[in-house]
Parts: sequence; C-alpha cells; structure tokens
Amino acid sequence: MDPGSELTALRDRLVSAEAAHADLIDRVRPNHRDSARNLVHYVALRGEDLRPLQDALSDVGLSSLGRMEAGVLGHVDAVLAAVRALDGEDAPSPDDDALTPARGREILARDADRLLGPARPDRAARIMVTLPSEAAQDPDLVARMAEAGMDLARVNCAHDDEAAWAAMIEAVRACGTPERPAPLVAMDLAGPKVRTGPIEPGPRVVKVKPARTPAGLVTEPSRVWLAAAGAEAADAPAGAVVVPVTEAGAEVLAGLAAGDEVELTDARGSHRVLTVEQAGHAGALVRADKTVYWGTGLAVDTPRGALTVGELAPLEQSMRVRRGDQVVLTRSLDPVPAASAPPYRIGLTLAQAFEDVAVGDRVSIDDGKIDAVVRAADADEITLEVTEAGPNGAKLKAEKGVNFPDTALSIPALTDEDLAHIPFVARHADMVNLSFVRSAEDVAQLIDALAAEDATDVDITLKIETVAAFEQLPRMLLEAMRWRDVGVMIARGDLAVEAGFERMAELQEEILWLCEAAHVPAIWATQILESLAKTGLPSRAEITDAAMAQRAEAAMLNKGPYIEEAITALGDILGRMGGHARKKRDMLRRLESWSL
Repeated sequence: MDPGSELTALRDRLVSAEAAHADLIDRVRPNHRDSARNLVHYVALRGEDLRPLQDALSDVGLSSLGRMEAGVLGHVDAVLAAVRALDGEDAPSPDDDALTPARGREILARDADRLLGPARPDRAARIMVTLPSEAAQDPDLVARMAEAGMDLARVNCAHDDEAAWAAMIEAVRACGTPERPAPLVAMDLAGPKVRTGPIEPGPRVVKVKPARTPAGLVTEPSRVWLAAAGAEAADAPAGAVVVPVTEAGAEVLAGLAAGDEVELTDARGSHRVLTVEQAGHAGALVRADKTVYWGTGLAVDTPRGALTVGELAPLEQSMRVRRGDQVVLTRSLDPVPAASAPPYRIGLTLAQAFEDVAVGDRVSIDDGKIDAVVRAADADEITLEVTEAGPNGAKLKAEKGVNFPDTALSIPALTDEDLAHIPFVARHADMVNLSFVRSAEDVAQLIDALAAEDATDVDITLKIETVAAFEQLPRMLLEAMRWRDVGVMIARGDLAVEAGFERMAELQEEILWLCEAAHVPAIWATQILESLAKTGLPSRAEITDAAMAQRAEAAMLNKGPYIEEAITALGDILGRMGGHARKKRDMLRRLESWSL
C-alpha cells in the first residue's frame, strides 16, 4: 500500500462530499459553518474501511488517524505532508480552510460553555440533575444540590405542571453566588407518550408488618400513624405508615393516651390489639408485634370510642407474564381487570401504532423487562407473543413505556401538549430537550415553534432515544445548526431497549465521535450512579460507567433520596478521570502511583 496515494484519494473524497452537501452547509448559522463542514468530512471518512491505511501509517511512525474527529481535513493534510516528507517529496500546499483538530477542540470548548455554562476548575464535564417533584416545595433541597455540584437542573415536563415548574425554576435561579452562577435550566419536553393503559385498581389496603429475625422473632414493631382528617403529612413521626381516619374520629384521637390499647379485625379477618405510643389532635401513633392489613372503612375500637379508617390508596395491580404468553394491546384505554392467565389484555396510548405496526415487528415493554413479537394486528388490537420475560416471568403494569424498535411510527416528536408548553419554555428555560426526535423535520418543527415565540436565546438539545434518531443524527445536527446552540443527549435507557443491550456500547461510542466531529456538546444520560442515588450505595459497574461519562461534556443524574451524595461522588469521579482521558485521547499526566 502507498499511504501517500491513499491519503490523497481520501482527501479528494472529503472535498467532494463537502461540495455535494454544500446546500446543507450553507443553511447553518455562520458560527456553525466550520463545524458543519467538519461533520460532512467525518461522515464521508467513516464511510470507508481505513484499517489497512491506519496500519500502514502506524508502521512508519505516523498518526493512524484515530483521533482526528475535531478537525478531519486539517489532520489528513498534516499526515499527508508527513508522508510526502518521508518520501522526499514536497509537501502539498496547505488548504487555508482546512480545520485543524486544535481549532476544532477550541470550537467544541466554546460551544460547550455557551450551551452548558462554564466548566468548573476541578472538572471539565458538567453535571445535570433531574429535579424531583418535591423541589417545587423545597427550595433548600435545590440549594443543597447546587452546593453539591449541580451545573444544570433538568425539569421533566412529563411530570407535574407549570406552577410546579415555575417554583422549581425560581429555586434554581436563587442558587447563584458571586463565585458561581446559578445552574442553567433545561426543560425536557415529554414527546409522544407510548405507554400501557390503565389496570383496574386493587383493594384499598395497606399491609404493615414488624421487622423480624430470620427465626421469626420481632426486632421492631410495626408503627402506624392514625392521622386525623386534615392533618399535615409532616405531623407523622418518622418511619410510621400513615393511615387516615374519618373526620368523626378527631375527638377520639385527642382523648387517647400513651399505653391505651386499641382493637380491630383487619382486612383479612385477623383480630389485632395495638398499643398507643403517643396521641394528640393531629393523630395517634400505635404499634403492633403482628402484621396488620389496614383497609378503607375498617372499624377500630378504642377506650375513647370507635374510629373508622378513611380512604386509602388502591393497591397497584399487575399481571405476571411469561415466555410464550399472549398479550393483546388494545386501542381502548378503559381500565382492564388484572387477569391471572393469558391472554392478557391492556391498552396502548399511541393510536398510530395500530396503523403502522406489522406482523414480525419487535415490541419491548417496561424498559425491556418484557420483550415480544407481533403475531397479529388490526385497527383495534395488536397481538403479541412474549419472547423474553426473565426466568420467573415479569409484571405487566399500567403506565409503562412501550418501544417499537422495528416500526416506523408516523408521529411527530412534538405533541400538541408539547407545543402548548413552548410559551412557558420560551420564558423560563435556558435549554429545551427534544424527546423522541427521529428526523430533521422534527428538529425544524421545534425551531419554528421557538422562533414563533422569539425565543432565540433558548438552546436545543436532541435526545437520541431510538435507532431511527441514531441513523438520522448527521442530518438532524445540520438542521439544528440553523439555531444558536445545539447539544445531544445520549438517552441510553430507551436507546438500549431499541437497539439491544449488546449494541448499546457501540452506539454510545459512535454518537460521541459524531458529536465531537460536529463540535456539539454531548450529555451522557440514564442510570448514572443510579444505585447510589436511590440506595446510598453504588455498584462497581456504575462507578466504571460514571468514569466513562467524562468523555462527554456533561453527565446527567436522575432523582433519588441520596442525590446529593451522588452529585458529590460524580463530581469527584469526573475530576479524577478528566486528568487521564479526553474524548478518545489518553492523557499522560504525572502519576504518583508508583516509584522505584
């Protein structure tokens, strides 16, 4: 192989690709022009198998082209000049317009600062955190998250309402200090909701049981707070299960005293005696050494008179499905009974699926807990055969996500509900995240909606959640470059379900490479330090995953009771690993790990 000839031919292909897509490049904003050209060059370059050329270049001690994403043409020109010099030939005249990798990295850093805010001194990657619903009533929680290291606050428009979002955003804006600006606000449009329909609610019963040793000895009695009507939830003692009583029981509760005994026949017919630990106008704390099934309308006898249990929330119902079972998705969204044997029936919120799905298409339910294939379909029903549900089956529940990885769904990324929220987003957000984007047309629709609100200072992030979005990413990026600033979120949860977990590692790498070529900041999302955020303890696997996140410009954490600890841990991991690697480049910082 003649490396010089191969590089010359490769360079010609890059220049030809730029000419062929000049109309797309000319449409982008001037500040994105170099990035658009480099993106086109990179896509053209990766359309060839360059491994033989890489080996030939490496054999003579030259760059193997493995780290040229940020400046493709300039890197190729530099390597070509080195090859010519080794051959004793004159180097070709450099192209004044050829973007160098160094300049490309400068552009990416600039655009990351504009989209995500300034990086911290101890880490380059920012941290985005999803705000929980309680953030609307607890500004101190938001302040603690900011103090722990939150750089961007994500408001999920699939939950809560505009009043709650406004309260959350107000709390975020109040977190600015002279040393550090307040976190930026990203609002996540819900997109088309593809979910299972409702299941008829179960009985209004709460099971409360004591803690026991493996031998069955009680180590901690169960505690229930019998709450007076109208009492605040904050009045309940920590750790107690709240059971409301009807309004007529207020005087009875107020008259109880510590040591009193109350009796009842619980929802499964068992007689129970409980002891009062404390009581007052707000309620009474009672304990028991046996399991008690509390039910709505249950009568409770006390020394001061009778109490009646108030309205309890119904138990969530589900259906356990196994491999080979039949599940029928219906257009009707009427609540269905929880069947105990197949065929299982449940509604599907997306009417268009009944038009677009075909026999043989794969379907995934509840983040891949249930996999199935379409066996029949008509205008009202889609019949599935379950192909995977774990060794013990899986629960089919209401309001769970449904993915159609093989089906080209004819739906826009922006729903009517999303469009109705755009005016609020335009007034309050720094960035809008476009969910379930699949095409350049989806991106154009969002741009038009923001332009109609004169929201030119609201940036756009494309959430890559489907295989279709992954395959269309270059065109979508070129379309988005018509706007001021643009980012990409690698939404690995839905993407893994659609593409298959085996392919997920490959896809997330390719998205990172493409984003670097386009100088578009990438956000590494979904299940980062999830165990730590939810339980307070991380897994070894998610620590490694978090370390990978420093190759993106931001990492996103979801909510959990230990979110502050997760933010702190992620910041530490990103800071440590940022000294060792940047994008695809290993960095040789001074190590103090060893000595001789």
